[in-house]
Amino acid sequence: MESTTSEIAIDCAPLLRVYKDGRVERLLGTQTVPPGRDPKTNVESKDVVFSQETGLYVRLYIPKGIRSSSQKLPLLVYFHGGGFCIETASSPTYHNYLNSLVSEANIVAVSVDYRRAPEHPIPVAYDDSWSALKWVASHFGGNGPEEWLNCYADFDKVYLSGDSAGANIAHHIAIKIGKEKLDGVNLVGIVLAHPYFWGKEPVGDEIKDPAVRAKTEEIWRLASPTTSGSDDPWINPVDDQSLASLGCTRVLVCVAEKDLLKHRGWYYYEKLKKSGWGGEAEIMEAQGEEHVFFLAKPTCENAVAMLSRVAAFMNQDKA
Repeated sequence: MESTTSEIAIDCAPLLRVYKDGRVERLLGTQTVPPGRDPKTNVESKDVVFSQETGLYVRLYIPKGIRSSSQKLPLLVYFHGGGFCIETASSPTYHNYLNSLVSEANIVAVSVDYRRAPEHPIPVAYDDSWSALKWVASHFGGNGPEEWLNCYADFDKVYLSGDSAGANIAHHIAIKIGKEKLDGVNLVGIVLAHPYFWGKEPVGDEIKDPAVRAKTEEIWRLASPTTSGSDDPWINPVDDQSLASLGCTRVLVCVAEKDLLKHRGWYYYEKLKKSGWGGEAEIMEAQGEEHVFFLAKPTCENAVAMLSRVAAFMNQDKA
């Protein structure tokens, strides 16, 4: 008799499969690379555990030449994507992207590792990300446990960013900062790359095919089994009145022409401008590109242009 270990309970290929015995098989985002000095950019990185309770870590990045400078640099806190279910801060995809971004923008970066669904369903990813940010904020007086943050990070110029599910997290963390504040963090702006937002009813020219929409909701339900559905504020925050309380003064939304989620990014941008929020919003659309293309094809023309735009966004207020 065949063991239940080989019987699939939930098939969310190409992301992952869940078997009837509870085993989770991730099909993407399983590779990891160690931190260190990147030979292309001379960016340095290292991993630091921020929670002894969970063993979760952040990967810290500093640019070339910072050790010989007394200047403190803007600080980026980055949340990786992967539908809340795959990828890590140690993924070569994210490691390479952060090396390039830190070099291009001349910033300090913190890439957050959070516990993933389905083993750790929503809202664990948000809670872990908030815990990581609180740990980062503990360094604002220069007396935190990590030397790189004490010495090199400018806590008056903090940015949040992420792609896909990570962009979703960045939005919700910025809302939380707007409502609760976080001592030591002056959140200037957020960069939402191809944000993973959804909703029950299509917006704009968003795809209406019931099968496609059902598949998208299935992935969300895997991450959040107790969800109320596609209009759950975690996945559809746009119609929530709290948009006006976003805790930063600048937002850059990046979308891609051929991305299923493009219309949600535009919808977020338009609603944010009308919400009563007092900041400045920008949007950038990459023509002819798919979801998170800039991670898959980092040297293509559109990815290089996007990297430059994001770097410029974080340097606009540099002294």
